[in-house]
Amino acid sequence: MSRRDPSENRSETPTRARSGSRPLSLTAQQRLQLSPWFAELQAAEQWHGGLPLLILERCWLRLSAVPIEDLARRLPPDSSREAPELVLYRALLAAGHGPLQAEQLCWLEFGMEACRQAQRRLWDVQERGNHDWTLERYLELLRQYRQRFAQEHPRPLPLLVLARPDEPAASARHRLLWLAPGEGEGVRSMRHTCA
Repeated sequence: MSRRDPSENRSETPTRARSGSRPLSLTAQQRLQLSPWFAELQAAEQWHGGLPLLILERCWLRLSAVPIEDLARRLPPDSSREAPELVLYRALLAAGHGPLQAEQLCWLEFGMEACRQAQRRLWDVQERGNHDWTLERYLELLRQYRQRFAQEHPRPLPLLVLARPDEPAASARHRLLWLAPGEGEGVRSMRHTCA
């Protein structure tokens, strides 16, 4: 069950971002902020790490841009599943080894303590939640941005809408939306919604 955003009761018609998902809500000031970022993206002659990526923190009504090369520092993706110990363990299971034998082979390769630490890190992330912001999703964002930069004109601007901290981690995901130039102008207003 999802929580309703109080701003959904407004009569303004929201604009849908290119993802085709839920409507995007921006304040009037945030809509004004979009123009220079769109101009920067359209003026770029080639792909580079300084291109803007927008981040919307809905609880604080904070819209900011970060160079795409700084995204991993600003919002570190979870790579706990990519630990070499766990990758080997999954490969051994896929090759037909039983769980106990796969675990023992990993211990021989990496040591018992390293395997346990890798497993603990994975469990910690699963318990704490990461809003499904994984290394795989991060790399997919980069791939899509490069592709859209090269193929679409005018170029869409990526907007990462962060999940609310009070949403259950299992169901809340950071959403990636692609905004076309001028798209933010008809978007409904939003007010503070987190307690």
